[in-house]
Amino acid sequence: MTERQEFLAWVQSVLKDAEIAAHNGDAGPRRAIWSRNDPVSVLGAWRNASGQQELDELFTHLAGSFSECTSYEFELLEAEVHADTAYTVGFEHTSTSVNGAPQTYTLRVTQTYRREDGEWKVAHRHGSAPPE
Repeated sequence: MTERQEFLAWVQSVLKDAEIAAHNGDAGPRRAIWSRNDPVSVLGAWRNASGQQELDELFTHLAGSFSECTSYEFELLEAEVHADTAYTVGFEHTSTSVNGAPQTYTLRVTQTYRREDGEWKVAHRHGSAPPE
């Protein structure tokens, strides 16, 4: 398996499972795959975060908002791996409850990753609503 194939297998398993858990109200798996080394940042569809404290606050807030994820799909448009860095670009299609109200939405998402101690970690996320 190539380095890129190994990375994409991680995206479609570990990353996907962490996102499903987050949309079910459990931020633990998502936080576990995020880097503990600054810089880390989120330019989010609902909130932004920069640094470890803000990231923890953001993930706690989101976990308190999400529940009952019925569907999550990451539609990968592009990905690349170069040494210990990588990125993905795609669309997240999600059906979950937000503050108790069922919602279905799509976000366009770009993420960057660093390999730390042999494991991929998310370092940056930009998510926004796609143009209408």
